[in-house]
Amino acid sequence: MTLKSSMLVDKNFAVSEVDPRLYGSFIEHLGRAVYGGIYEPGHPTADENGFRQDAIEAIRALNVPIIRYPGGNFISGYNWEDGVGPQSERKRQLELAWWTTEPNLVGTNEFADWAKLVGTEVMMAVNLGTRGIDAARNLVEYCNHPSGSYWSDLRISHGYREPHRFKTWCLGNEMDGPWQIGAKTAVEYGRLANETAKAMKWVDPSIELVACGSSSSGMSTFAEWEATVLDLCYDNVDYLSLHTYYNNNNNDTPNFLAKSLDMDQFIQSVAAICDYVKAKKRSKKKLMLSLDEWNVWNSIGTSRAEERWGVAPPEFEDVYTHEDALAVGCFLITLLKHADRVKMGCIAQLINVIAPIMTEDNGSLWLQTTYYPFLHASNYGRGTVLQSIVSSDKYDSKDFTDVPYLEAISVYNEEQGTVTIFAVNRHLEDRMELNVDLRSFGNAELIEHIVLESDDLKAVNTKLNPRNVVPHDGGQTTVDNGKVHAMLGKASWNVIRLRTS
Repeated sequence: MTLKSSMLVDKNFAVSEVDPRLYGSFIEHLGRAVYGGIYEPGHPTADENGFRQDAIEAIRALNVPIIRYPGGNFISGYNWEDGVGPQSERKRQLELAWWTTEPNLVGTNEFADWAKLVGTEVMMAVNLGTRGIDAARNLVEYCNHPSGSYWSDLRISHGYREPHRFKTWCLGNEMDGPWQIGAKTAVEYGRLANETAKAMKWVDPSIELVACGSSSSGMSTFAEWEATVLDLCYDNVDYLSLHTYYNNNNNDTPNFLAKSLDMDQFIQSVAAICDYVKAKKRSKKKLMLSLDEWNVWNSIGTSRAEERWGVAPPEFEDVYTHEDALAVGCFLITLLKHADRVKMGCIAQLINVIAPIMTEDNGSLWLQTTYYPFLHASNYGRGTVLQSIVSSDKYDSKDFTDVPYLEAISVYNEEQGTVTIFAVNRHLEDRMELNVDLRSFGNAELIEHIVLESDDLKAVNTKLNPRNVVPHDGGQTTVDNGKVHAMLGKASWNVIRLRTS
């Protein structure tokens, strides 16, 4: 059986320009993300500073514009001063968020160096768990002030004459979570976030600040937390964070692939709360969203180091399947649908920990199935998201009704003269005929139709079989007088790239 679907795309109906930071990521001092991931002195590809060049190349290809660092739960017990200065003088400390020993070989300056190598900006986080205003304003001074003060001159003495000029800063992490070191009530956090934001912006008025939203929409305090926190800090912050993870631990693939509808509802709900506070305050400022943790996380709550206090033990090293890649594709499309409000997004995380990139200690690197939808979206999903009218057959699943088999969005890059259609066929057995009306662009011609597909939904890439699930450019698409006719394989991720006249 062949399903039928259609899209009407008009260049005059735009959702929003895509903020490149929508395709951000996250590296926390957790598991082998830092040590054994980006940093491994002695590795055959390591540079003089210990950074793995094979990892740098794989990350550069993703074109990630911003990376959140150093946490995550880690930040709530982290003293940033312990990660600067001569490495030989740094402390080895017990790290309480993940029950490990932190050697502090990589800190603020090393990560700034690495970020330049991969061509990304840093989304820096400050500790509002065990610390607060003073440590946060000192860190901004250390990182961003040119010279002539104690902390800026200390940075210079550490070999960094030019300031890092980090623009985006997170005010803590998941402060509503009882698992968080120094967890707080909404009132406690809202007041601390506000006062910290004031001090940080007094040091550097050019920075942008992200306040913590709920750790997830499943928190009992969700919505009330957001409203209370924003009531206390709305005027001094620029973004509110959202965190959400999904899994298919019940092995219900149709329901799993429908979970992007939950992400859609989550975004809409948080945006509504922000607008409520805006109206309440009679403010002219529209608060934007930072979905700075999202991904498929199948091992959440189960993986832990076998013994406490090891250095960088393997943690949460999920092996991703083809169906996981389809879910990630659906999540990326959802983010694009909300590009008018979600300006930053961080797939969590980038390497070894629930990540698209995996490494072997002192060995090889391979790419997981989820690497490819992110690669395609980041590289081809720049420009203006268009308000596409989509028609598709639908289905019901355990938790969702009226789930369209077609999940799709279009992005117009006027500078390059291209339109890119991202599409997932959620049907597990039938292919789908997709007809797209692009006549508002005049003539169009096909550049390529990239497909990620597999007959086995549970197929994975591994060290021994790293190309088991990889995309090909043999998709079936024809174009005639601005009308696109494409065939989408069952359970497939599709990228249809077109050049417009």
